[in-house]
Formats: sequence, structure tokens, C-alpha cells
Amino acid sequence: MTSQQKDTLFILVKSLSKSEKRQFKLYVNRLGVNADAKFLALFNLLDKMHDYKEAEILKSGIVKKQQLSNLKAHLYKQILVSLRLNPVNQNIRLQIREQLDFATILYHKGLYKQSLKILDKAKSVAIENQEKVVAYEIVELEKVIETQYITRSISGRADELAIQAKELSMQNVLTSKLSNLSLQLYGIMLKFGYVKSDEEYKWVTEYYEAHLPKFKFSDLDFREKLWLYKAQLWYSFLIQDFLSCYKYSLKWVELFYENEQMIYLNPVFFLKGNNYLFESMFYVKNRTGFEEALKKMEDTIANEKFPKNDNLDVLIFLYTYNSKLNLHFLDGTFEDAFPLENEILYGIKEFNDKIDEHHIMVFYYKLACMHFGAGDNKKCISYLKKIINNKNLTMREDLMCFARVLSLVAHYEAGMDYHLEVQLKSTYKFLLKMDDLHEVQKEMIKFLRNLGEIYPHELKDEFKKLHKTLKKYEDHPYEKRAFLYLDIISWLESNIENRPVGQIIREKAKSLIR
Repeated sequence: MTSQQKDTLFILVKSLSKSEKRQFKLYVNRLGVNADAKFLALFNLLDKMHDYKEAEILKSGIVKKQQLSNLKAHLYKQILVSLRLNPVNQNIRLQIREQLDFATILYHKGLYKQSLKILDKAKSVAIENQEKVVAYEIVELEKVIETQYITRSISGRADELAIQAKELSMQNVLTSKLSNLSLQLYGIMLKFGYVKSDEEYKWVTEYYEAHLPKFKFSDLDFREKLWLYKAQLWYSFLIQDFLSCYKYSLKWVELFYENEQMIYLNPVFFLKGNNYLFESMFYVKNRTGFEEALKKMEDTIANEKFPKNDNLDVLIFLYTYNSKLNLHFLDGTFEDAFPLENEILYGIKEFNDKIDEHHIMVFYYKLACMHFGAGDNKKCISYLKKIINNKNLTMREDLMCFARVLSLVAHYEAGMDYHLEVQLKSTYKFLLKMDDLHEVQKEMIKFLRNLGEIYPHELKDEFKKLHKTLKKYEDHPYEKRAFLYLDIISWLESNIENRPVGQIIREKAKSLIR
């Protein structure tokens, strides 16, 4: 039996909104299909099901087992056609493609002049909206038609098309090289994480410089600039230059605000750019800029021109709530973040089949940090267990690493010392296995391992020693990432001064020059 998670048709049917289901049935009626048509009957049956059950479909008598695969494929295609016709899904990109299809049909009918007229309009719209790949396709079709139907309406038509094709081709090649570099740097980030040594820094820098294509910035258009900023951003993330991350993510977002129509044509890139901007501002502790940028993004999303679809709803949920938690972390106002918890858990449940495990675990880690900062260590531990017990989290070993370190600290703070020894061994073994045992983790584990041998009256001095040791790593190029996941310094200061960690962070936030 096919599971609900694996049956693509069932997932597609269940993803449809009420209006999309109504649109599909109207579309079917336009086809002149009667209500007893097999694919429509299958649609209605799947719509009523809570879980995909192939046996129930066969029992209904709609279709025989040997015909089921073909009927499902036909229904899947008809749903997609219906969705494509839905006005909600119509955007400039689809409209240009549609015009190209119409022009191709007219060309095949020998109606060359009508075809060229449509192509000329579509090309202008494509270039205006930075859709240069399809613009190049249009020019290539124009060239084909011109060889069969000489219009002589424009002098030097052949030269004009040849020059246009060459310019578009060069721009597309540059964009392709920049997008390839951006993707490759992102791949390096996923595979290896941040650079951990001078050797890795040198390798990444040489790779970046070798693959960065030659260009003149004044010649770059919106699309080329967008991919350039992406590549520069990922390089900056890799080498942990967070000021440069802030610089290039800001350029990315400002590029959209300067070209407002691109926000609505490329909403995913707009949202992602904002997400990286918020992340960078969190790292450089730009509290005021962070809040202003988040409000500006939320105002833009609220604009009726901003597209609405399931994919965007998921991204807005992920980026907005992640950023709102980070704002509270910057301020040290952990208790004030509590109302976000139920909203986040509801969103995780609501978008369960659309959010990958990695993003869910990041939310759990942040919620754990929120409770840790508020002093509720047992609640913190319960969220961390969800991460530590996850056997599928292979892409973010760094998250697993700091979840384990924070778990050790939370167990100590909660007075659950009897669990520490087992966890210490498990954590140390895990870090050795992932070959990521940095000095900060080493010092933390050494301190926690020796806790049993430290007398109570000596504890404050030991906290001070560890604080002095770790402080020198706070701005270290390859060690500072530990402090991005867990504010160990503030935790130590709270133990030294016998004050809540949130109070320490709040005081630091107020002292920042914004």
C-alpha cells in the first residue's frame, strides 16, 4: 500500500484550497465531461479521504487495479492544467510563456506576421521584467520566422536580431556563471560548514576568486546584480565575515525595493534576501535596523499586490517567526517571547508536510534557548531531546553539536547532575565523530566534566577562569561561531554575578551603540 507521504496525487489533492477545488470542477465541466467520468470520481473520492488507501479506491469500483496508475496520472495532469488556468497563479512569467506558445501555434499555421507581432510584444515584456532566458528563446524563434517570411518592415532586421541575440546570450551566460557560483558556495556551506582554519579560508577564497566571472558593474542589470550579491553573501557566510554578510544582504534587499515590480514577480527571492538580512543583523547585533527591516517586510507582504500561495505562506511563517525570536534574544526578553511558542508549534503542525526537518529542528533549538534564557531548564531540555534523538539530522551537525552542549549546561542548571556523566561521554564521542571539536566546546566539556571535583566555595572562581578562557575566543575568526548558537559568555557572567542570564543580556543590549 502506498503511504500518504509518498502518493503525490493524494498530497496534491489535499493541498488544494476550496476555491481551487471549485475551479477544478468548473474546468472539468468546461471540458464537457459528465459527472460520472472516472478521473472526476477519483478526485471526489480522494478529496473525502483522510489517509490514502488504495484498497478503498479499488473497492469503490471506479477503476480496476491495472488501470489505476494511468487514471491517477491523467487526474494529476488535469489538476495541474486547472491550476495553471487559475487567475491566482497567473503572473508575468506564465503570461510571457503563454504568448510564446500562442506565437508558436500561429507560426506552425503559417500565420507568420501574426506570430511576429505577438513575439515582439512578449519580448518587450520579458526584457522589461528581466526574463532574459525566455526573451532569448523569443529572439531565436523570430530569427527562424524571419528566414521564411521577409517582412522588410524594419531595415537591417537580421542585424538587429543577431545583435539582440548576442547581448541576451552574454547576459544569460554571466547570470548562469554567477548563479552557479552562488549554488556551489551554498553547497560547500551545507557540506563543510563555516571555515575552521587558515587552510580552509585560503581554499574557499581561491575557489571564490577563481569562479567569479569578469564583469563591469555598470553593465549589470537587476538579475545579474541579484546573483552577484547572493554569491558574495555566501562567501561572506563561509568565512564568517558577518559585517560583509550584512552589507551584501542589505544590497540584495535594497535591489528589490528599488525595483518594486520584481518583489511581486520574484517573491521567494525577496523573502530569502530579507531572511539573510535579519540573520546578519542578529549576528552583528543591529537591533534597531533589524526591527525596522522586519516591519518593512511585513508591510510589503500585507500589500494586496504581493502574491499569495502555499509556498510563500510557508516561507513567511519560517522567516517571520525565526526573526521575531531572534529579536527577543538580542534584547534578552525571553519571557516576552513566550506567546510566540504556541503560534510556532501551530505553524509547524499546519505546514507539517511542507517544512523540512531541518527547519523544524531549528525552531526547537530556538525554543529551547528561549526557555533556557527564561530559566526553565526542564522545558529547554525537552526541546533539545527532540533534536538529539533525531537520527535524520545529517545536514546540520553543528545544530546537533550545540544542542548537546546546551543540554549539558541545562542539566547542570536544573540540578540534574546524575545525568551529566553519561551525557558528557555521549557528547564527547559525538564531537569526535563529526571532527568538529573546537576550543570552545573542549573548554566547556572540560569544565563540566570537572564539576564533580569542585567544592561549592570554589565554583565562582572556576566560572571566572572559564570566562577568561572563553572571552579570548569571542572574536576569533574560527571559534566565534560557537557564540552564535549559545551565549556562553552571558551564561557564565550570570553564574559569577548570581543574576538571571536574561538580565545580563538585556543590559548588554542597552549598552550597544546602534
